[in-house]
Amino acid sequence: MAEVVSPVPGAGRREPGEVGRARGPPVADPGAALSPQGEIIEGCRLPVLRRNQDNEDEWPLAEILSVKDISGRKLFYVHYIDFNKRLDEWVTHERLDLKKIQFPKKEAKTPTKNGLPGSRPGSPEREVPASAQASGKTLPIPVQITLRFNLPKEREAIPGGEPDQPLSSSSCLQPNHRSTKRKVEVVSPATPVPSETAPASVFPQNGAARRAMAAQPGRKRKSNCLGTDEDSQDSSDGIPSAPRMTGSLVSDRSHDDIVTRMKNIECIELGRHRLKPWYFSPYPQELTTLPVLYLCEFCLKYGRSLKCLQRHLTKCDLRHPPGNEIYRKGTISFFEIDGRKNKSYSQNLCLLAKCFLDHKTLYYDTDPFLFYVMTEYDCKGFHIVGYFSKEKESTEDYNVACILTLPPYQRRGYGKLLIEFSYELSKVEGKTGTPEKPLSDLGLLSYRSYWSQTILEILMGLKSESGERPQITINEISEITSIKKEDVISTLQYLNLINYYKGQYILTLSEDIVDGHERAMLKRLLRIDSKCLHFTPKDWSKRGKW
Repeated sequence: MAEVVSPVPGAGRREPGEVGRARGPPVADPGAALSPQGEIIEGCRLPVLRRNQDNEDEWPLAEILSVKDISGRKLFYVHYIDFNKRLDEWVTHERLDLKKIQFPKKEAKTPTKNGLPGSRPGSPEREVPASAQASGKTLPIPVQITLRFNLPKEREAIPGGEPDQPLSSSSCLQPNHRSTKRKVEVVSPATPVPSETAPASVFPQNGAARRAMAAQPGRKRKSNCLGTDEDSQDSSDGIPSAPRMTGSLVSDRSHDDIVTRMKNIECIELGRHRLKPWYFSPYPQELTTLPVLYLCEFCLKYGRSLKCLQRHLTKCDLRHPPGNEIYRKGTISFFEIDGRKNKSYSQNLCLLAKCFLDHKTLYYDTDPFLFYVMTEYDCKGFHIVGYFSKEKESTEDYNVACILTLPPYQRRGYGKLLIEFSYELSKVEGKTGTPEKPLSDLGLLSYRSYWSQTILEILMGLKSESGERPQITINEISEITSIKKEDVISTLQYLNLINYYKGQYILTLSEDIVDGHERAMLKRLLRIDSKCLHFTPKDWSKRGKW
């Protein structure tokens, strides 16, 4: 999920424990030894000077992807190792630390499966085990990872039972014990993994323990459904499954080469905004040399110059995306666009989106997809804010294929609004849904935040009836929110809410989690109003070839 134009605070920052960042103040030495031929070549690695988000100089390790000569001055396109590719840039000779240069091995080049040379194996992306696909090898079948809860060992002594057997509840804390945590206890039905339909109980204790409930998944899972994706779920045994490579828009990394690893568009002018792309997008080759690419903000057609755009605007009668407006509240509208009926607009939208999405590929065959474009209205028309696409028929319950908030509108709540709208459509369709994997780093943050807030909103809204603790199952949470059960479980694990206490599965909501959730909801001003949605789902399986 691409999200913002201006760099996000912390974007590109390494996680603790990552290596390769050189912080010394080396100075480029023009007389330093280069290659035996006396020049810096593609594939070299060396520290490069850059400014971090705190406006401080640092020297992270980078790889030279390309070299070009402009008016006798050489420029080097560098990828900072272990940093996101959106930070890649052209640098001058003065920013290179030639004293620590590392030359690529001679036998480093490997062919791709189509026989063409790929990117050099010295690059970070070629060093991961998944690079077997780049050498033409058949990808191994991902190991199925059973989703388990990290519970204490005493549960191992409990004999197995029926997974759908309901759980009975018991008290969590003694009445006179004041705790800073809110617990929900559920007696185990003698099963090593929580049941999906077992109810969870909620019981307040002395005003401190306010909420509690049991986490169990309801319908039986498919044997091959949702392993643990490294971008969306956390594996209980720490082993991430391989990314799904059969998705409608999942990028096939075997086609990665030096060309597609480099940004090819310098700047895009879209309405009143100028956007700096993050990634490669397959616009026509002749447009990649332009300082600015001009786009019509209503039909998204591209032009070589401002004069071309002005001439186009005199002929373009669109003031909103083509398709049906299915939602409007205030200045926010959503349009549903059929990729078959509006092919030109859909293709132009994909080209623009690819500038900010790295993990998804671009297909010119847009027929199997629906596009939902969010716009903001003013006196000049409906201006595109973001969009998401989905397959007309998804065999794996995907309700989103690609999702993007354009950079000028990021960090304003529009990303969560797009996600909430996708689940609102799933509710109308009577289905549970999940986004197609892998998610971008910013997309993962947005989805985790949305899942957490939505689930906590359900849990904290439970009320006691006739003195008994309220109960809820994971199945019920999934049906209320349309969030897939696997995503509900992974979110509870991510929030560290699931515990095993005296033979019972419990959810513990600490005061910090509750207070943090309440503060976050006060800031979340943009919400979808289901009363403003005018949407009738279609049965695409009965409509021939869409």
